[in-house]
Parts: sequence; structure tokens; C-alpha cells
Amino acid sequence: MSELSEKTCVPCRGGEPRLSAEQIDEYLKKVEDWELVEVKGVQRIRRRFRFPDFAEALAFTQDVGRAAEEQDHHPRIVTQWGSVTVDWWTHAIGGLHDNDFVMAAKTDRLYEQRT
Repeated sequence: MSELSEKTCVPCRGGEPRLSAEQIDEYLKKVEDWELVEVKGVQRIRRRFRFPDFAEALAFTQDVGRAAEEQDHHPRIVTQWGSVTVDWWTHAIGGLHDNDFVMAAKTDRLYEQRT
């Protein structure tokens, strides 16, 4: 499990630089199941998690929501029967920050705890 899951998000209120392509590549090695995507010109990381039914998917969504509130860093979550898709990016800087990869690792840990 990635050491990133043990870190705490640092407040990001804007004005901070986005991660470079090299930094993103290094972080993606630590959260292997996540993919880099771009939506309306903004880079995000995304992962789809599979579940046997809607109830499990919804419970995982709630786990991720609690973690997001604890860290004051919030994702886009799409919950449907049998899967949850999570996107992390930092709204304040319009791209990727260290916090996004910390939260991806925490999300992975929550998934491992459920499977």
C-alpha cells in the first residue's frame, strides 16, 4: 500500500503551482490503478471501483465522502449499480496537486478494506 495514504492533505486555496508532467508520472507509479484524464482542459486522476451491488457501491461512496470531509478535499463521485467512479483534482488551481494523489491513495485503502 502506498505511503501516500498515511499523509494528510495540506490546505490549498489557490496560487500554488500545478504538478509538472514529471511529478504526475512519479505519483501515478504510486497509485497504479488511477488514470490521468483531461476534462475541459483540466487534468484529473480517475479510477473506477467495482462492487457486487448498489448497496456496496453506495457504502463505499459514503466512506470516500467521510474521508474527503476529514481532509477538506473533495472529489467528483459517480455512484451506480456495481461501480463507483472517483475523480480527484484541485479546483483552486485548476489541475493536479499533491493532495489529489494523497486522496487517491486513501481512496484505494478504503476500497481494499471493503474487498
